[in-house]
Amino acid sequence: MNKIKKIAVLTSGGDAPGMNAAIRAVVRAGIYYDLEITGVLRGYEGLIHADFIEMDRKSVANIIQRGGTILKTARSDDFRTIGGRAKAHEQLVAAGIDALVVIGGDGTFTGANLFATEHNFPVIGLPGTIDNDLAGTDFTIGYDTAINTVINAVDKIRDTAESHDRLFIVEVMGRDSGLIALRSGIGVGAEAILIPEANMGIAGLVTRLEMGRKDKASKIIIVAEGDEIGGGFNVSEALKERFPQYDIRVSVLGHIQRGGKPSCMDRVLASRLGVAAVEGLLEGRSGEMVGQINRKVVFTPFDHAIKHIDAEEITPAWLKLVEILSL
Repeated sequence: MNKIKKIAVLTSGGDAPGMNAAIRAVVRAGIYYDLEITGVLRGYEGLIHADFIEMDRKSVANIIQRGGTILKTARSDDFRTIGGRAKAHEQLVAAGIDALVVIGGDGTFTGANLFATEHNFPVIGLPGTIDNDLAGTDFTIGYDTAINTVINAVDKIRDTAESHDRLFIVEVMGRDSGLIALRSGIGVGAEAILIPEANMGIAGLVTRLEMGRKDKASKIIIVAEGDEIGGGFNVSEALKERFPQYDIRVSVLGHIQRGGKPSCMDRVLASRLGVAAVEGLLEGRSGEMVGQINRKVVFTPFDHAIKHIDAEEITPAWLKLVEILSL
């Protein structure tokens, strides 16, 4: 007989569209299986300080379409320490909580993995991050919305670029992963895409621009913030020296990529994985992230999911596709 009667749920790290849909799914799945559900405010910091709220059907009504997270999110330096995690465990035990669902990215899962191991406490994670940089799932919650936000923004930028014969450099999020830049760049027909995994460099970018059509009214370059050149403004300065004839402008999309209503794909993904997380805990699972691969729900150990992007994700074939389509 399963001993889990009460589950806590929290969101941690950067917010991602679809987190509310995931919270909603965890709460309603818990109710379906006759469990008590507790919400933890402000992530691991709220866990340490017992910032708990009881949740029911009404708590998650009318939130599936909302961006951000109703449980709030925050970084926690204390949870990085053994003492901080021990305090969090004491608070969970004192509240009668038997298991934990965490929604976040690699930093969230790093903390969850340590916590689950140190205290033998059941924890399941949901991949909530716009970067799509976790192994064990085809897509993370929030990624689809983020790349569509980029596409919508760049489509508008191109209107201006064509009106003024300008070269626009658009910087998107991605310190360690270029997946936002790669897919959105293909989607907007960018002339070049600069990502950490490819290291095109200024020389490669100059060659790409010189090979392109000279009569194009506009040019769009998508740059991931973690590219080796150092972001949009560094790229701009380098190109101004080589192409003084270009009217070059830089647009940094920044946190606009995190906000907004989640797409249908993110709402459905979050809903499916939220229910699977609760069912996984009831099956006795722990220390794992629940994801979706080839339309099937799968569970991946935290230590494999964290920063283990499949090498097949960004292949020479993808980069060749960009080169072909930019002509």
